[in-house]
Amino acid sequence: MKQRTSPLVKVALGGTNLFVFLFTLSALFPIVWMFYTSLKSNQEFSLSIMSLPSQPTFVNYLNAFEIGNIGSAIFSSVLNTVIPVPLIVLFSFIMGYFFSRIDFKGKRILMLLFLAGMMIPIHALLVPLFVQFKWFGMLDNRFTLILPYIAFHLPVAIFLFDSFIKGISREIEEAAYIDGSSFDRTMFTVILPICLPIMSTVAILSVLGTWNEFSFALVLNKSTELFTLPIWLTFFSGQHTTDYTGKIAGLVITSLPIIVIYLFFSNKIMSGMTAGAVKG
Repeated sequence: MKQRTSPLVKVALGGTNLFVFLFTLSALFPIVWMFYTSLKSNQEFSLSIMSLPSQPTFVNYLNAFEIGNIGSAIFSSVLNTVIPVPLIVLFSFIMGYFFSRIDFKGKRILMLLFLAGMMIPIHALLVPLFVQFKWFGMLDNRFTLILPYIAFHLPVAIFLFDSFIKGISREIEEAAYIDGSSFDRTMFTVILPICLPIMSTVAILSVLGTWNEFSFALVLNKSTELFTLPIWLTFFSGQHTTDYTGKIAGLVITSLPIIVIYLFFSNKIMSGMTAGAVKG
């Protein structure tokens, strides 16, 4: 016989579903609002910021590409994401593997240093890093941001790999050694494929962090051709006026790759984080 659900439980479930629905709606509405507002003119936007566009226009997007020099900003953002992310994944995997499998002198000190890197707010390093880069003549060039981005994302990535690899049975490596596999071959051909879930998590989190970074991109680079997309968005605000709909169109262009990545890979982020937590 089917067990009947009491009215109180039904009310509780209905209230929970309603709360989740309203919460989801509140999270999705800003994105929807941003998309349809980018199709307005500034005059229509000033009359009502919430209403739908009466005459949708793509002129804001055309201006962004023709007037706003967005091509250079896209190239800078892509460059400062495509180069650091693979290096972050590679270095964090190697160091995470060493931390989880090998006992060496200074291991505890290194782990404390990386832990400090997670605890210290990165913006507290903005002025010291600027002074240091100025001293070495590393300011305002195409590759200025790559080293800071790698350094800022390594601590979290290393601890994620360390936690995940600790949950992998050592018998797998011992079997590989018995078959004549070397240390580095075992690490890259046996353990690395097993780490694909956490590798995806590290890569996606690194992409999100480097793509959206603002402060260091603003301070360490001064040439407009080196500005990334978050800095490029400030061009829509002048001393006395702001092109609101143009700026919102720029926000759509900037956030669209991140939204697509999140929609396609959000499950991998969650599964990788959960796997690392459980295995740790």
